[in-house]
Amino acid sequence: MGAGRSGSTILGVTLGNCADMFFAGELDKWLPRGGEPKRKDPERTKFWQSVRSQIADSDAVRAGQPHRYLERSSALLRVRRGAARRRLRMPYRRVMSELYAAVASTAGTSYVIDTSHYPLRARELQSLQSVELYLLLLVRDPRDVVASFAKDDVAERRFNPATTRLYLSLTYLLSGWVFVKHPRERRAVLFYEDLLDDPHGVVRDLLDRLGSDAELPDFNLLLTGIPLHGNRLVDAASVSLKRAPARDDRGSLAGRLFATLLLGGLSRLRPRVGANPPGDAPRPARRR
Repeated sequence: MGAGRSGSTILGVTLGNCADMFFAGELDKWLPRGGEPKRKDPERTKFWQSVRSQIADSDAVRAGQPHRYLERSSALLRVRRGAARRRLRMPYRRVMSELYAAVASTAGTSYVIDTSHYPLRARELQSLQSVELYLLLLVRDPRDVVASFAKDDVAERRFNPATTRLYLSLTYLLSGWVFVKHPRERRAVLFYEDLLDDPHGVVRDLLDRLGSDAELPDFNLLLTGIPLHGNRLVDAASVSLKRAPARDDRGSLAGRLFATLLLGGLSRLRPRVGANPPGDAPRPARRR
């Protein structure tokens, strides 16, 4: 969970390079795209065709626009769509349950890494009995997220700083609400900057919390795999995990104040990957 432009794709790619894990990308795009992957190379196309063949009647759910009425944070503003949400909820959850099972079966792995970051989607997934759901709340310095949304060299939509801060406020408010309602042993908060500062230690800690004994990947050569959808990072066959040069401009006074307040609140959430404060939850035993 968390805001866009917070590093979920590179984290997903990193985990996807670990044994018994499959990086599926943004599975919230499954219904809007009718199960069609963003890129059309043969291996990816074959994989997702196999997944589609295992899921029945998803077109009817797709037509109901669950992305609009169930998953997006803006769904809360559509107060007159309560009947549509109630009608969609059960078939939507059934299709999502079938989707995770189909991806895991086709990939031959126990773990499916889904980098959809909508907190209301995570709330729906909490009800799936067939999925052992782990929630990772990914947090990045808001000043860097604001700067990313203002870029004009990417295909995604641009937003001005004020709009992005409103988006961040709503997203993290909902994420925190969903986070604290999830079982403590299957949730964690991860600060993107911690990942960049100590990728070996953070990823090892995260794998341990997931109960995985997988070896760490080569952070200098991470294969992007065949995810359904992701940002432009997955257009390359391989990437590396490393910190970008620090920006000299740390934003306006308003931006710095907003970042201080937001990060101050989020830093209180527990457990936190890469840190073991007093009272942090014990790690589960590694699976064999």
